[in-house]
Amino acid sequence: MAREVQFDDENVILKLSGVNAISALKLNLKMPFETIKSVYVDSFDAPRWMLRMPGTSISALNIFEGSFKYANKWYFLSYEKKVPLVIIELDGHERYDYVIFEIDKPTNIAFEIRKHLLASD
Repeated sequence: MAREVQFDDENVILKLSGVNAISALKLNLKMPFETIKSVYVDSFDAPRWMLRMPGTSISALNIFEGSFKYANKWYFLSYEKKVPLVIIELDGHERYDYVIFEIDKPTNIAFEIRKHLLASD
């Protein structure tokens, strides 16, 4: 898969590669631990009237890559299937309110993120 979650001492880092990085116009996204409000796995249906700023969306195929704005909130979306997604709610991030992405074993990834958050406290 073209998405990977990594950690450093202060951040969760979502790394994109290949077509995902090109479509999202971003190679990685850092989320400082202190900005992460919650992490969970769920489905997500992007609202029809999200503004793409910049990014790629093909809503008929459920493909969303990049930055989007809806109802005065900023979203970073990276997925192309209706599968369980990792949803990270942020508070105080420099740009995003939500980061939502598709990855293999999303429940395990959410657990790993939570584990790093607890260790950083």
